[in-house]
Parts: sequence; structure tokens; C-alpha cells
Amino acid sequence: MAEGPRPTIRGRRLGSELRRLREAARKSTDDAAAVLQCSRAKISRVETGHNGIRRLDLGILLDFYEVTDAETRQALEDLARESRKRGWWHDYGDTIPPAYADYLGMEEQARYIRTWEPILVPGLLQTEGYARAILDANPAITRLGDPDSFVKIRANRKGVLTKDSPVRLSVIIWEPVLHCAVGGETVHREQLRHLVEMGQLPNVTIQVVPLSVGATAGTCGAFVLFSFADSPVPGAVFLETLTSSQYLEEARELDGYGMVFDWLRSSALNPDQSLDTIAALAAADLK
Repeated sequence: MAEGPRPTIRGRRLGSELRRLREAARKSTDDAAAVLQCSRAKISRVETGHNGIRRLDLGILLDFYEVTDAETRQALEDLARESRKRGWWHDYGDTIPPAYADYLGMEEQARYIRTWEPILVPGLLQTEGYARAILDANPAITRLGDPDSFVKIRANRKGVLTKDSPVRLSVIIWEPVLHCAVGGETVHREQLRHLVEMGQLPNVTIQVVPLSVGATAGTCGAFVLFSFADSPVPGAVFLETLTSSQYLEEARELDGYGMVFDWLRSSALNPDQSLDTIAALAAADLK
């Protein structure tokens, strides 16, 4: 049997929220199925994002779960309406691995993105030269497809920073990232200057954790916090390894990574000091 289409990020978010609301109302999937006069399997598929849900059925479930907040109901209706909407990255077809497509969907939908990066400049802030050098150096990536396509995809991602109602991006970088001459001196200097330029956008904050701090809370490795509401409270954490990626959504896990990010921010240089540090490196003799 052919496998059905993968659930979109919007569909997964809607399903996850409906499951949370059902559990908070102490209702079972059988209860939800009974009120909609459908199968238990259909409720499960809605909650995993594999099936959409009609506005009428959504309203019935929200009434059944005693959800009365108008803003919450409207947000869920918006998600239901757009749950099958395709993102720009779908035009690249099989070039984009499923896990990466999920990440792009999260990035596109987020209101706030907060990231800790101890090794590389985060993708949204990379120049083309830096991105190409990173891709060329990693055989696990180049084996998946055309590097030129990956560079174009990375460039398209930056639209979230300049679109109407742009995402608010908060980046914390460990100082060694700034000293690693990825792509050679010219590419390195261009990347540093680009960081200074991007750090002056009103929706972008860049901070540097200096080596003088010593041990940091970020020994857990790189991570990305996504927030989908009008506050930076995280809705998902993204972790990546060479061969896999993972999304964390449990409240305990989200709180832990949020706390680590706050500790990193408190140990970092403030944004003005950070940009001054980066600008000084860009102007210095890098040899």
C-alpha cells in the first residue's frame, strides 16, 4: 500500500494541541469519536496531523473540551484552515530530506526563534560562501543531493527575517565560532561583516559567549527553540545529529532548554558589545 502524504507542520501542531486539550478535559479518544460520530482511528489521525478537520467538527470538539477562550479558538481555526498548505520548500521535491522539510516548516511558522550555537554560524545568518563551504566539507550532506540546491534553500530560508511580521531571532554564539575561518580568510571576513549587518535588524539579536567565561550551560550542544505564540515561551526544541534529528515538546524538556538559554544569555556579552567584538574581528588581521 502506498504511504500517504506526510503531515504538515501546521497539521502536526493542530493535532498536538487538540490532543493536549482533550487530555486536559479528561476525555478519551473514544469520547471524542462519539461526539463527532466518527471512528476512534479518525481522531487519532487528526491528532497526529495525518488528517485535517472541518471547521464545524473543530468547533464541536472545542465545545466538548470546554475551550472558551476566543483567541485560542481562532488560532486553532487558522491552523485547521491552513493545515494542508504547502511551503515553498516543497518545490524542491526529494532534494529536501523529510526531517529538513519539517525544520523548514517550523522555521516558517515560528514567531520567535532562539538558538545556541557553539560550532557554526546559524543557518539564517550564513552568507552564501560560508554555507557552501560548510556543505562542501560534509560528505553526509553532499551525498544527499546537489549542493547548489542546498545553498539556494538556505538563502530562501532568510525570508523569515524580512517578511511582513518577521520572526524574532535571538542567537547566542560561542566565541570560537567567530575565529574558525570557514571557507578561508575572505569568506570568513565576509561572514563576520554579515553578522554585524544582520545584528542591526530590529528583530535580530546576536550575543557572544566569550571564552573567558569558561564552562557554560551550553555543554549540551547546539539547540533551537521555536515559539509559535506571541510570547517567547517555547513550543518545541530542535536537536540534530549527523544522522537524525529530534523534536522535544514535553513541558519539562521545554522548560529545561529555556532555562539553559537564559543562563547562556546572562553569561554572554550584551548585544552591543557582541557586535563590537565581531566588527573588531572582521577588521583585524586574521592571519
